[in-house]
Amino acid sequence: MQYISQDNAPILEALNKMKSARLVPFDVPGHKRGRGNRELTEFLGERCLSVDVNSMKPLDNLCHPVSVIKEAEELAAEAFGARYAFFMVGGTTSAVQAMVMTACKRGDKIIMPRNVHRSAINALILCGAIPVYVNPQMEPTLGISLGMSVADVEKAILENPDAKAVLVNNPTYYGICSDIKSIGKLAHDHNMLLLADEAHGSHLYFSDKLPVAAMYAGADMAAISMHKSGGSLTQSSILLVGEAVSHGYVHQIINLTQTTSASYLLLVSLDISRRNMALHGRQLVDKIISQVQYARDEINAIGDYYAYSKELINGDSIFDFDITKLAVYTRSIGLAGVEVYDLLRDEYDIQTEFGDIANMLAYVSIGDREKDIERLVAALAEIRRNYRQTGREMLKAEYISPKVACGPQEAFYGNKESLPLEDTVGRVCSEFVMCYPPGIPILAPGEMITEEILRYIRYAKKKGCQMTGSEDMELQRLNVLRTK
Repeated sequence: MQYISQDNAPILEALNKMKSARLVPFDVPGHKRGRGNRELTEFLGERCLSVDVNSMKPLDNLCHPVSVIKEAEELAAEAFGARYAFFMVGGTTSAVQAMVMTACKRGDKIIMPRNVHRSAINALILCGAIPVYVNPQMEPTLGISLGMSVADVEKAILENPDAKAVLVNNPTYYGICSDIKSIGKLAHDHNMLLLADEAHGSHLYFSDKLPVAAMYAGADMAAISMHKSGGSLTQSSILLVGEAVSHGYVHQIINLTQTTSASYLLLVSLDISRRNMALHGRQLVDKIISQVQYARDEINAIGDYYAYSKELINGDSIFDFDITKLAVYTRSIGLAGVEVYDLLRDEYDIQTEFGDIANMLAYVSIGDREKDIERLVAALAEIRRNYRQTGREMLKAEYISPKVACGPQEAFYGNKESLPLEDTVGRVCSEFVMCYPPGIPILAPGEMITEEILRYIRYAKKKGCQMTGSEDMELQRLNVLRTK
């Protein structure tokens, strides 16, 4: 095969070649390059619909890539410091699940922080693995979960020497990073794989001013959301794999759940975005760092708000901090983060990433402009001036350590009953309850329901957090394991 450089975009080039060939489509999709659905074509554009095509020999096949997709994945592996890369069209959720299901089978243990995304626990439901949770510490003022302490991970490894892997968030939604190198060494010294949920860290690979990226820290697998900070289309991600993991086996695992009709819109967006980051990533990330630091300084100058950064670093549970994350503590103006989030959207037409009980996160990436930063800062200043409250009773955000009664798969598929929320104290939950975003479960299948947890749920609902995961969309009832 001829040498392919990072300047190339094999999938893009193949799609352009296909368009010039003027093929007559007697295959799917049925809109036939947009001709069969004019309203959709008018909305998305003919150029978009003309490349919404099916797998064919000139375009390769994601389930069994041998040409242009294979070349594009090899370029991605090189760009991100991995041995192999797999394009994922089911979001980073599918990449995280593929990691866990590669490392573990039914009954195997996996060490992970409790503040994982629901996708990791979903993987346990699918494959039957058992979590060994490392409960993260909490920052007492901000009320945010931190990283995993190396000592806590070592304790979990020594108590569970038969565990197959350790999973690390790198970074968390808020930008907190654990000491992934030290955790990785511990894992490898005990013949365990190191897996990284790097949904919020694809940009880490393109700057030496940011925390170390997982593959450079020795991770065996990492799931990265190119659509979050890399500029690709929503739902497109990449799974990175190192030398110690069987590339062929990973591919088999991926094909258990990933579609056989991969969208070429998603695939070409990964190809183009990889090229953009490989060629220009350092300059782009430098710009983000500068924009966020300016915003942080301006927000802190408003008064009461606290936009935090590297000053939080303590060398362990906050080993490092991703300074591209613009997270703002809002309780000091008497408003929950979700209330500021709602005000920004409803009164100022500014859509931020999410708000929780005490913080608001504005996601700044390669597409943001200085004037947008200015508008956000001005809106926050006005919210403080017009909506600031004092003497208001607010729930202190605290980490609630889960009481695990059984594995997620056993609970999810077990004999269950639906009870009014208030009647579930002391029962074992058989479904999820979470605020989305960020999608970190308050309750996961197999965990005991306590009055403290219910109090938090009631408060989050009252403040306007979007509660998801339960069968009852209104969260008036919860599914619990039936008692014998």
